[in-house]
Amino acid sequence: MRRVQIAVIGYNKDRCTDAARKAAYEAGAEIARAGAVLVCGGLGGVMEEACRGAKDNDGLTIGIIPQDDPSHANRHCDVVISTGIGYARDFIVAGSADGLIAIGGGVGTLTELSVAYMMKKPMVAIKGTGGTADHYGGVYLDERKRAKIIAVKDAKTAVKTIFKELG
Repeated sequence: MRRVQIAVIGYNKDRCTDAARKAAYEAGAEIARAGAVLVCGGLGGVMEEACRGAKDNDGLTIGIIPQDDPSHANRHCDVVISTGIGYARDFIVAGSADGLIAIGGGVGTLTELSVAYMMKKPMVAIKGTGGTADHYGGVYLDERKRAKIIAVKDAKTAVKTIFKELG
């Protein structure tokens, strides 16, 4: 049986806050403890901390990077998918996940949420982590109300919510 794949999306290393780093590490750890696979953009910031949290808890991590050289991935990625397609890789991250957890983030995170929204995937935003997660947590992205971005307070609740939404 295929394992659930949960994407952790959010700030890159240049914009990542301490609150986002902490939440990302905890999200990765919770994903691993739940037996799911962590999917992310494979670089620094939230992505690296989530991978580190998963690896510290014997989890499997997949990094889908924008470059064509796998050496750009953070050192906690077990599987690196080198796309060579730049920002378009956001579509692959969102499309590869069964559900997404947003932690902070900017327009790249919003792009991933938009793709997941169109695919009606479960999306959770951890409030208090800044950026896109704080701005869009608890709302629909448009009037069609395809899928609400569920606002939660912590990583443990985020992972439980994804599993609940998946049924």
